[in-house]
Amino acid sequence: MSAADVSQCAACGKGGDCLKACAACKLVKYCNVTCQKAHRPKHKKECKKRASEIFDEALFKTPPPNEDCPICYLRLPLCESEKKYQPCCGKMICLGCVYADIIATRSTEQICPFCRAPAPTSDEAVDERIRKRIEAGDAGAMYNLGCNYFEGDGVPQDYDKALELWHQAAKLGCARSRCNVGHAYVTGEGVEEDEKKAKYHWELGAMGGEVSARHNLGVLELDTGNMNRAMRHLMISSGFGNDDSLTKVRYGFSEGYVTKYDFEKALRAHKESKDEMQSDQRDAARQSVI
Repeated sequence: MSAADVSQCAACGKGGDCLKACAACKLVKYCNVTCQKAHRPKHKKECKKRASEIFDEALFKTPPPNEDCPICYLRLPLCESEKKYQPCCGKMICLGCVYADIIATRSTEQICPFCRAPAPTSDEAVDERIRKRIEAGDAGAMYNLGCNYFEGDGVPQDYDKALELWHQAAKLGCARSRCNVGHAYVTGEGVEEDEKKAKYHWELGAMGGEVSARHNLGVLELDTGNMNRAMRHLMISSGFGNDDSLTKVRYGFSEGYVTKYDFEKALRAHKESKDEMQSDQRDAARQSVI
């Protein structure tokens, strides 16, 4: 039953245009909070079941692919080391395009391949550019500065500041930040270890399209014996080109948790994603030292 089918209060039976649907399950409507509280004991089990179903529908919905490099228009690589955030213009660029620009210009002075701004010459200059991007509401800048604080890269190591920046970036839609916050809850770096909170952030990251968060969820479910949920997550992340996820899907197939049809589907999707992220420029960049 959908909310559209309900025309009466589930508690008192009155109708009208002022009825409000249960926020969790959308299955029933109520006149007011009093009716909702009165009906809660009868509705609780059904509500919890439907709310869980709604959440899973959103969680396991295949998200859009990761963004394209703004120069070559190929999908950005999954590996963080194969793409570079530009603090001058806020663009994330694949190293293939960075490498190609260096070769094409043959200049000793590095410039941004996208906006052509000269590269900063010191950590302080980089920090200043990033902070300007943050003031402009750039989630990517918040994420990257958070990484710098977490690792102590160019700034004093500060877990609290890193987590603060990642939370800010996450609110602006940076799914990668959710993945990092979840990891912090697993390792206990800057926060107390809390697997439930790690899972919560990974779920939000996965729904936002972060492949690493999706893979982590699959591994977490695998470790707790929830094989069906684990394979559902890993099928999605392997389909976006995650090699480790495909290895675990292959294991699932060998153990009978994944059908031959689904395994072949995963292999095809993985190859297609890898092909979409591949280019001669990127291969050359991997072989060089940029």
